[in-house]
Amino acid sequence: MASVSLSEAEKVYIVHGVQEDLRVDGRGCEDYRCVEVETDVVSNTSGSARVKLGHTDILVGVKAEMGTPKLEKPDEGYLEFFVDCSANATPEFEGRGGDDLGTEIANTLYRIFNNKSSVDLQSLCISPREHCWVLYVDVLLLECGGNLFDAISIAVKAALFNTRIPRVRVLEDEEGSKDIELSDDPYDCIRLSVENVPCIVTLCKIGCRHVVDATLQEEACCLASVLVSVTSQGVVTCMRKVGKGSLDPESIFEMMETSKRVGKVLHASLHSILHKEESLGPKRQKVGFLG
Repeated sequence: MASVSLSEAEKVYIVHGVQEDLRVDGRGCEDYRCVEVETDVVSNTSGSARVKLGHTDILVGVKAEMGTPKLEKPDEGYLEFFVDCSANATPEFEGRGGDDLGTEIANTLYRIFNNKSSVDLQSLCISPREHCWVLYVDVLLLECGGNLFDAISIAVKAALFNTRIPRVRVLEDEEGSKDIELSDDPYDCIRLSVENVPCIVTLCKIGCRHVVDATLQEEACCLASVLVSVTSQGVVTCMRKVGKGSLDPESIFEMMETSKRVGKVLHASLHSILHKEESLGPKRQKVGFLG
């Protein structure tokens, strides 16, 4: 993961500021930076989104392809995640430098979506045991400016909201053989419900307090972090500790309560932005770098 070098004086300045609920950029401990969200930015995908959180820039594309259901879940489709850490994001990702981080992020996304409540996977099934939709979610890290996991989870949710899957019919002839017919109408498609798709809220322990949406400089002062997956109703679905430092049970409980509170506000703001952008239709102005 990208990192910065700070002097002891800079670290003391950041830590003391956090103790007073005043961060270097003027935010409070529970405040996010400005989030820019844009959907439908890549034309050759089923759905896409670009999210910019401070200096963190994420692009996500979703591609729907037909596949065979897994043996243990014959009546469900499934999601596959791939994370590419671009060398443009930070020199540390050159060569195979970003492979470990990409695998870590992908595994975290698998854990978040490994439950039936996140996405209705049964709606992706076309014919049990034979055909289903497989959603390939490709995540590209364009710039790394801290708080990667939160930005990626927001981008994945926005891309799934934007995803349109062609409607299909299963036709069976007199001999019993099945044939799949795709609708020719580009507007005849099914949409995924992202109401229960969680977002990650990362809380970094700095001194005796914790902050959300940490910058690279604040991450350099962080002893340990907790990644909490929260739904729009404030339900925690997954939690993971990151870092070498230790956390006492009281701190973990406080972090979980903060994540629920912050997560509800984050979901409400994201849903509002996504529905507002969709209501503009094809006439909306694309402002992203791919617009």
